[in-house]
Amino acid sequence: MRVRQFEAASPLPQENRAPTIAVLLPCYNEGLVIATVVERFRSMLPDADIYVYDNNSSDNSADIARGSGAIVRSEKRQGKGFVVRRMFADIDADIYLMCDADDTYDAGAAPELIRQLIDDGLDMVVGTRTDVSGTAYRPAHRFGNWMLTSLVRTMFGGVFSDMLSGYRVFSRRFVKSFPPMSQGFEIETELTIHALQLEMPVGEMPTRFKDRVEGSESKLQTVSDGFRILWTIGMLLKQERPFALFGSISLMLFCLSLLFGYPVIVEYAQSGTVPRLPMAVLATGTMILAFLNLFCGLILDTVTRGRKEAKLLRYLQLSSIMARLESAAANSANNR
Repeated sequence: MRVRQFEAASPLPQENRAPTIAVLLPCYNEGLVIATVVERFRSMLPDADIYVYDNNSSDNSADIARGSGAIVRSEKRQGKGFVVRRMFADIDADIYLMCDADDTYDAGAAPELIRQLIDDGLDMVVGTRTDVSGTAYRPAHRFGNWMLTSLVRTMFGGVFSDMLSGYRVFSRRFVKSFPPMSQGFEIETELTIHALQLEMPVGEMPTRFKDRVEGSESKLQTVSDGFRILWTIGMLLKQERPFALFGSISLMLFCLSLLFGYPVIVEYAQSGTVPRLPMAVLATGTMILAFLNLFCGLILDTVTRGRKEAKLLRYLQLSSIMARLESAAANSANNR
């Protein structure tokens, strides 16, 4: 199924109805498979522009991609987050499809991912990974993904089951309202939380996930990248939901203060003296810290609300794919 099939159900002339599509392929040392990836996406999305962003590859990935007909650009700062930041800033399209260039994701699912984005009026569709061989998904990666996805779902809500998938489709208003700050593989976490915080319409669809070709190695470091993603979740919780974070700390300190101060209060009620002066000072200091955290949470929550409103205003300034198609339909009808 190809993108041209979207046009069959629409009465618009081709120049009015076909949204522009950009396929974004971050690439680092994928010379063994990059030509295959480019060719498969071209066969499924013949009208799309295919961009390969080389991230300091030490092999001939860029030359192979260029020879396959892709538009090749480079990002010198090492890290997938830097690459995504550059891609989103440089490229202008109606629909963006981003996929890792390691030939583990199913290019054949691209038209359906795009169809879901258009038909349901969504801003992001995540291609959740289904391991077809049983060996493509390493146990440590599977557990880490489940743990981190569950953590984000608990803290920020949402229904995502594969937060770290590298296969996603975005609307233009998602991309142009997203302020990327991540440097590495934690970029998927940032993308997910951005959508959840602005309460964007999002979805997900199962896609095939297969083993890497022999001789190709994963760039993901299970432990170090896992801790970086965990750190990013903590930073985003502080940034996007400060009252929840500092309020929880305040509640914990409040309970500790009561625990420390209870014996002091009981003895004072019985004898009228405070024999445990150090304990009284500790309880008082802990209570002061509890209120300081509470007020910090309240102040930062106000700042966060202002930031969220600014991002939401930027998001609402850009029309959705559905609005663009409806406007084109109305213009076409008026011109008849």
